[in-house]
Amino acid sequence: MSGLPEPLLLDAAHIVADKDARLGQPMVPNGIMLSKIHHAAFDAHLIGIDPDYRLHVSERLLIQKDGPMLEALKRLNGGTIHLPNRDKDRPDRDRLALRFEHFKATA
Repeated sequence: MSGLPEPLLLDAAHIVADKDARLGQPMVPNGIMLSKIHHAAFDAHLIGIDPDYRLHVSERLLIQKDGPMLEALKRLNGGTIHLPNRDKDRPDRDRLALRFEHFKATA
């Protein structure tokens, strides 16, 4: 999502929290590699990813006026995430759909 090449600035983010016994397993389809700021925004439901891998930014962020970091987050709106080449390494669409429902409910 961020395009950052520096691994020290990246986190493996759960799509569905590991407290969910059915879908929260620590496995590749339940994860997305995000920068630390994108991870925080994803966990706070300030950015969401729909099952078609499109990015959504919450209205709460879109209406704020601030510096370049916030503007970079706003520009994500309507974009798509970078996907791994192998299908088995891609984020699970069902998990994304569940997580996206939480994003929409919070927005």
